[in-house]
Amino acid sequence: MKNIFLPLLCSISFLSFSQIKESAQIDSIFAAWNQLDTPGAALGIVKDGELIYAKGYGSADLEHDLPITPSSVFYIGSVSKQFVTFCILLLEEQGKLDLNDKIQKYLPDFPEYEAPLTIRHFIHHTSGVRDYLTLMDLKGRSYLDNLDVDEVYELIKRQKELNFTPGEKYLYSNSCYFMLAMIVEKVSHEPIRKFAHEHIFSPLGMQNTLFYDDNTDLIKNRVFSYQKKREGEGFDNLIMRFDLVGSGGVYSSIEDLFLWDQNFYHNILGKGGQAIIEKMHQEGVLNNGESAGYAFALNNGTYKGLRTVSHSGSLAGYRAQLLRFPDEKFSVIILANRDDANPTGKSYQVVDILLKDRFKEEPPQKEVSDKKEDETAKEKDMDLASVDVMDYVGNFYSEELDVTYKLYMEDDLLKLKIPNNEPQAMKINAPDTFISNGNRYRFERTDGKVVGFELDAGRVTNLNFEKR
Repeated sequence: MKNIFLPLLCSISFLSFSQIKESAQIDSIFAAWNQLDTPGAALGIVKDGELIYAKGYGSADLEHDLPITPSSVFYIGSVSKQFVTFCILLLEEQGKLDLNDKIQKYLPDFPEYEAPLTIRHFIHHTSGVRDYLTLMDLKGRSYLDNLDVDEVYELIKRQKELNFTPGEKYLYSNSCYFMLAMIVEKVSHEPIRKFAHEHIFSPLGMQNTLFYDDNTDLIKNRVFSYQKKREGEGFDNLIMRFDLVGSGGVYSSIEDLFLWDQNFYHNILGKGGQAIIEKMHQEGVLNNGESAGYAFALNNGTYKGLRTVSHSGSLAGYRAQLLRFPDEKFSVIILANRDDANPTGKSYQVVDILLKDRFKEEPPQKEVSDKKEDETAKEKDMDLASVDVMDYVGNFYSEELDVTYKLYMEDDLLKLKIPNNEPQAMKINAPDTFISNGNRYRFERTDGKVVGFELDAGRVTNLNFEKR
């Protein structure tokens, strides 16, 4: 029987949400979205244990002119990860796992690499395991489509090497959280959707929050996602059949995330008490003893001298930000349904209005983002005629992706064709090195002939292709 989540009957009067004197200033931040013919966002502002301001701007469904409200249910992207880590910590509290356990204890078919991989490595993104969303993209698969759990897991297992030695550095990997959800299910003997509902969402009264692991299920008050048209006015649907959980997968609302936010101050989950909350804020430690800069799916930081805890999320046209100032007992929650939204930036605009009297003179630190890192060098202008371009023409196969790339000449340009994608121009960056779509292709030669290349694509490095 499918789970149908009904709207939360919140006991807080909506009238009380707009009784702050700065409401006009806050509304002006979202003014361009405050109409039914455009997607927008829902905003929640929390102060001293109360949801003091909650409002929707724009349309939840452009086809039916449904407005966004504080009860609207959004996909929250990587903000979901903190629910995964809390599940892991609950299982640790129950004595069912140890954070230092090797991954293979729970997933015995996962390959062994030169150095051990532990649950801690996965939590803090210090494992070096290649990111599956990047791998799928490189394979020519769209994340908007349904991706089978087994297919994704098999793709991760096909990788012959890691991006780096575990613990050597931090590099965001959705594969780790996808597999952490698998571990939760192995240890608890039930889907993470059920475990999280029983141990987190239901006890907190988060009636409209769930791990969405079946894209045929209905979600009441669901908001749909959009992207701005590349040409002309208006928006296009970003229809998403994605239903993998762990790396993301949670749908929630402003009202529900307010309840989650408040549990960080007075934890009622598990055995209760603040020990598990304090652990959530502990950052990973690298092999050299330095901080990895990432806690249990939480980013510790400062803004204008004030301590912050935050995480963002994005997928399709959904964008999310949960930003907390724990010492001020103040939080901003923004959930958006347009791909050009910048909830992180807008959340700090709200902060600038409401916390300006508390600021200290200190520039903001750069926040850790869950967006794809561009680690490629800037493109350099080189004379393509100085190399024999035909050296690079041909078909190149990756066993790890099980995909073939075609390189060919057209209109005096070297072009790359990835299955299911439009051809891309290849621009020379250095001898035997090309850049295309932000990715770096480093060609290898034997006896002067090109025999393959290694691909660096942000969250995936040193991916090998052989010339066929």
